[in-house]
Amino acid sequence: MGILNVTPDSFSGDGAYHDVACAVERAAALLREGADIIDIGGESTRPGASPVPVEEELQRVLPVIRAVKEQLSVQVSIDTSKPEVMEAAVSAGASMVNDIYALRRPGAMEMAARLNVPVCLTHMQGTPPNMQKAPAYTDVVREVSHFLSSRVRASEAAGIARHHLLVDPGFGFGKTFQHNVQLLRGLGGLTDLGRPIVVGVSRKAFVRRLASVDQEENDETAQVSAGVALYAASQGAAVLRVHDVALTRNLVRTWEALAAPPLDEGNAQLHGSLC
Repeated sequence: MGILNVTPDSFSGDGAYHDVACAVERAAALLREGADIIDIGGESTRPGASPVPVEEELQRVLPVIRAVKEQLSVQVSIDTSKPEVMEAAVSAGASMVNDIYALRRPGAMEMAARLNVPVCLTHMQGTPPNMQKAPAYTDVVREVSHFLSSRVRASEAAGIARHHLLVDPGFGFGKTFQHNVQLLRGLGGLTDLGRPIVVGVSRKAFVRRLASVDQEENDETAQVSAGVALYAASQGAAVLRVHDVALTRNLVRTWEALAAPPLDEGNAQLHGSLC
């Protein structure tokens, strides 16, 4: 999942909000690098971010979604928690909703059920303006798992098909450095939820701290982000939400090739016939 921010205040400094053509060019680059999904967001969810009015968010994302769908053959996800934006974005061509509030905002659950598209449910303690002020857990892995399980059940009860649901443990969303590390180490336990796991760690503060890197954008940050994403994949993550698509895909493909069981002569012939 390639990240396409159309905001003036993206934490990674990659917002392309002022120019639809630039946004489409970036989406095309992500697609060439191997992105399967382009995740378009018009409201920053970085720690301390202020909410954006519905109309402003719509003005940011709709022209980009329409242009991307007109010019590229790629699946588009809308990164939003507002039901009005979900509806308009899907109408414009988006085919997935990525909601950091896990459909907890008024009307969001009903809208997602009506739209009948895949939805990613994210764990977040607090809200973007306050989520990093004093996050606290007794057992972060257990509590995140319990929350996501409850949101999956609530979504199914509201009429959203189970096969349309994905879950995201929400790295950096109301979690300290140690919470993020514990959650990453315990990621395999979330596979018990039975839903595809989405992981977004790209260029986040805790990743930079792991690498002892101060700047958000540099080669070392990109490399460490890709390495952490690879670790997440090894623990069961099904979707990696990243800025640096080519780097991450190359690492994952290499790992998959090395992790595959060796083919003896008989298995090689069978493999060839299946391919």
